[in-house]
Amino acid sequence: MIRVPAEPSGRLPDAWRHCVGTGRIELALRRDYQDSLKLLQQDIGFRHIRGHGLLSDGMGVHRPYDHDGARRVHHSFTYVDQVIDAYLDLGIRPFLELGFMPEEMASGEQTVFWWRGNVTPPRSHQEWAALVRATLTHLVDRYGLDEVRTWPIEVWNEPNLSDFWQNADEPAYHRLYQVTAATVKEVDASLQVGGPAISPGADEWLDRFAEFTERHDVPVDFVSKHAYTSGPPQHVPFGSYQTLAPAEQLLEQFATPHERLKGTRLAGLPVHITEFNSSYCPDNPIHDTAFNAAYLAPVLAHGGDHADSFSYWTFSDMFEEAGVPTALFHGGFGLLTHRQVRKPTYHLYAFMARMGPDLLARGDDHLVTRHPDGRVTVLAWAPVDPSGETPGPERHRLRLLIPLAAEEAFARRSSVDEEYGNARTAWQRMGSPRSPDRHQLGVLHEAAEPGRRHLRLPVAEGRVSLDLTLTRHEVTLVELSPLRDEAPPWTDERRLLGRNPR
Repeated sequence: MIRVPAEPSGRLPDAWRHCVGTGRIELALRRDYQDSLKLLQQDIGFRHIRGHGLLSDGMGVHRPYDHDGARRVHHSFTYVDQVIDAYLDLGIRPFLELGFMPEEMASGEQTVFWWRGNVTPPRSHQEWAALVRATLTHLVDRYGLDEVRTWPIEVWNEPNLSDFWQNADEPAYHRLYQVTAATVKEVDASLQVGGPAISPGADEWLDRFAEFTERHDVPVDFVSKHAYTSGPPQHVPFGSYQTLAPAEQLLEQFATPHERLKGTRLAGLPVHITEFNSSYCPDNPIHDTAFNAAYLAPVLAHGGDHADSFSYWTFSDMFEEAGVPTALFHGGFGLLTHRQVRKPTYHLYAFMARMGPDLLARGDDHLVTRHPDGRVTVLAWAPVDPSGETPGPERHRLRLLIPLAAEEAFARRSSVDEEYGNARTAWQRMGSPRSPDRHQLGVLHEAAEPGRRHLRLPVAEGRVSLDLTLTRHEVTLVELSPLRDEAPPWTDERRLLGRNPR
């Protein structure tokens, strides 16, 4: 039995809520995307959203043309405005990622993804600087300087990978960052700029990034990197599978920037994990499972101790890195193409959104918080085996003594596991239909809802004894509220059928 302290140890970090990923931002022009994001904001409420392709050709920002025998450039922000307007209308701000390279400005033809984001350096850094300057100046003019100052500006995406930056050319990235950061500060010195947005396994880039920016006095307001625990993909048609390391390794990756940058000029800067997940592959079905929710639960509970933000990649199933989605379940933690069919990891985030601000206790399998009105909220999760050698424990018991100022408690329990809050299980049982009909979609919507129970529990000496048995891969939320019984004195359940109690 774990005795939960009556007094909070501090505030629960909400770094998990600071940002969420979205793939290419061009998708925000779609109505179904906006409807899905609206639902996300209602249930969870992220502060920022980060995606690729702000400057790619699909957004139509860089528009060179010839006139009177001279090459000129027109900057068009029609799509940019529509995307950011949609974000702000839904209560979420952009976390700007500057990339990819407009084709007419690029030094080469290498691209990534089916929508052909160009990943080569600019032919002219002067022209790149003009593009960055024009973009940020427009955003300041349209949305106001005070607003844009709250939008972090990240330079490029995973330049340590040759797929995302030609030849993974580190000096070329440093040059791009230097030019970009100077241009950002030219627009306004208070705008936040940072990088290097590296993928896992390249932490030495952090050391050299710190050395370069210090040697050349280059502005850096935050440090960013990504975190994943998946091995090389094992490809199958329209999908992939990967091995997973223990989730603790995500926390270790979150902590790396602070550890490696001690003693440098970048020590103490905010650290943003601008992508994280179990797998980085959008076509890996692990994202759809209850396992993924239970696997990531301790990361959400403890991640704020190591980073200022960590952004789930991605909220939407429609981010199209591996092509247009061909399956019902694809990549993110919500089903964009079939709205309101949420996944277990989505529910994990929604449960976190219902936690209180005051932290009472944290463990390997639980998180306990208190709300200002006296409610106590418990998030608990079953341990998982990421090796795949075992299915994980069939049952996991957790017993807590919870402080509550009341004579009785009302308990509301919501759970997701292999059976409840799990549309994928229902989908598989109905034969994994490629295009579910209306009836099947109704079943999936129903299956996606968490399992719920309501209990009335005694309080003894100011504490509730909460005895939880979690099923395999279960994540459960228990909300305990002080109970005041207002039933009239003549209420007697024994008389429901008209018989007088003896």
